[in-house]
Amino acid sequence: MHHVTSLQRNASRTRRLLLMTAGLTAAALVSSLPAGPPARAAAPAPPVPPRPTTAAETRTAAWLDAHGKGAGAADRFFRDLPKGGDLHNHLSGAVRTEYLIQLAADDGLCIDTTLTAVAPPCGPGTRPAADALTDAGFRQAVIRAWSMQDFPQGESGHDHFFATFGKFGAATAHTGKLLADVAGSAAVQNQSYLETMVTPVAAATRELATDIGWDPDLAALHRELLAGGRLDRLVTAAEQESDTDDAEFRATAHCGSSRPGPGCRVTVRRIFQVLRDNPPEYVFTQIALGLRLAERDPRFLAVNLVQPEDAEISLRDYRLHMRMLNYLHTVHPHAHITLHAGELVPGLVKPEDLTFHINDAVRTGQAERIGHGVDLVHEDNWPRLAREMASRQIAVEVPLTSNAQILQVEGEEHPFPVYRAFGVPVVLATDDPGVSRTDISHEYRRAARTYGLGYPELKDLVRASLEYAFLPGRSLWRPDPVRRGFRPVEECRVLDSARCERLLVTSPKARLEARQERSFRMFEARYGG
Repeated sequence: MHHVTSLQRNASRTRRLLLMTAGLTAAALVSSLPAGPPARAAAPAPPVPPRPTTAAETRTAAWLDAHGKGAGAADRFFRDLPKGGDLHNHLSGAVRTEYLIQLAADDGLCIDTTLTAVAPPCGPGTRPAADALTDAGFRQAVIRAWSMQDFPQGESGHDHFFATFGKFGAATAHTGKLLADVAGSAAVQNQSYLETMVTPVAAATRELATDIGWDPDLAALHRELLAGGRLDRLVTAAEQESDTDDAEFRATAHCGSSRPGPGCRVTVRRIFQVLRDNPPEYVFTQIALGLRLAERDPRFLAVNLVQPEDAEISLRDYRLHMRMLNYLHTVHPHAHITLHAGELVPGLVKPEDLTFHINDAVRTGQAERIGHGVDLVHEDNWPRLAREMASRQIAVEVPLTSNAQILQVEGEEHPFPVYRAFGVPVVLATDDPGVSRTDISHEYRRAARTYGLGYPELKDLVRASLEYAFLPGRSLWRPDPVRRGFRPVEECRVLDSARCERLLVTSPKARLEARQERSFRMFEARYGG
């Protein structure tokens, strides 16, 4: 909640930008984005039809218009708003910093002079992490080092953000406890679903990759990984590690007890995060493991490439990584792929590196969703790319606070309204809410204030957060709901009918979406009744 005042800086201009939906052209958008290059053959964006509203939605929208400027009332509205899923969430970065300090103290860790958690014993130049539980000054110093709280203006938000992970990394050994904390926070924020990124069996994967070595013939390299069942043993080890984590989660959250914690009611799934700023044999092995795991274990859904997109190896091997994904997708066509792409701005990388990352992720890397996508208008023939993403329903995961902190991109400089104008599905996300000191309610409130969104638009963003989740089963909605409207499938024109219930029994996705619609009924009765 530390960036609320900055949200109003360009609000009036961005509201005008977003309200131009009917006749919006790519050229007009580019002229309002000061850092963007000239539009290349910028054809008009296909008009998104006006969204009809129900009487309950209209009354709820009127309540928000009347009361949304008051801090207390708006806080309650956005906290109570049912918010579906978070599809872009890094587990270790999502944990509350205060809880990380507690975990460090529980494990007897030490904190050195750089405010980095290190293993005991606590020698010269270190202090017990437990000191941060009683020494208020020390505690605040650790929180500032492990998060973006009170981040000083003029320093690199990008560098400070990514440095935090190395500082608190030793405190993240208990994955199940982290899951309980993050799922609990999601439940308190009125979310029902979470896809969080984890990296199981990292050390064993590196050992296998180092032993195999690099071979530019990707098919041959894959055969080496499979030989003797070595990759399958890693899959088994990852499943066993996840079993242990799940048991720890249930114990920590008291699931199955008479007083279960709020996190127990959140549906949690995992995305295998691949550490791309590493040698190619390790990246390839992680992708192969993650896709194989996603096809075999329903707790895992997809792979994603993480670590800074502008890091040395990440940049050097970007196109190689996309080719790896393209090849391994043919081996594991049923596993999903979502990719950090376009988390870049001018000055962070050379101009030519801004021109192809999203394009390659979509066209070569087989991405079904894109994370961040901030450099859209710098991509080669970006209007064509945006139209293709809309046509193929490739969603963009947008963490507004993270983009502002890391890249200093917000308001009218952010492509959020551009994606929406082209009919590209957009889902709001948190990224690393523990590090960012934010939550999903704040992301919705930020979007509403910055881009002039009313309740119906917010409701459809929530719906999109489940529609573009990687959950199996049929959707509650007819195809292409962003451009054609969220219209229920024939079986569920009456949500509470026996015919709809038969669909819900067979589809985890439709069940969560139906639960979301019932939550909207109660919310609208409260704020629009």
